[in-house]
Amino acid sequence: LKLQFLYLIGAYPRCVCSRERGAGSPLTMLRRGAGAVRRAAAVGARRWHAVGPEGPTIFGKILRGELPADKVYEDDEVLAFHDIAPAAPVHILVIPKRCVAGVSRAAPEDKALLGALVLAAQRVAAQAGLDRTGYRLVVNDGPHGCQTVDHLHIHVLGGKQLTWPPGC
Repeated sequence: LKLQFLYLIGAYPRCVCSRERGAGSPLTMLRRGAGAVRRAAAVGARRWHAVGPEGPTIFGKILRGELPADKVYEDDEVLAFHDIAPAAPVHILVIPKRCVAGVSRAAPEDKALLGALVLAAQRVAAQAGLDRTGYRLVVNDGPHGCQTVDHLHIHVLGGKQLTWPPGC
């Protein structure tokens, strides 16, 4: 329901990999056949290549204070907050304050920012007590990587035994 609301306000796009149930959901597309899945993937790919980092995203709205977030860490370069649709008992998102659309769009001058993201992820994992038992860092990139927000972010997942391989 939360993801459906975010889709309605334009914060989450419909994605082949989304968790929502509806016209664009994986289950509905599977019922409609492989053609629907290919069309949705093509739309996602066009959207990925058409939307620049200056486009409005849910993370931009959070950074500007237009939407609330349950913040757990913030410094000059990054912000970390709890995911609204957790995939694990602990699910924290770490985002850069300067928008980079995804890993594949990072430039050499983003090297320090990428390092700051990983170190912030390490820090919030330790704050959540995950450093004692382990955790997973996930970065999705592009439509086939199930990236649903065109703003680079790291998922910090833990609090239970995670399975392998991870899936979408």
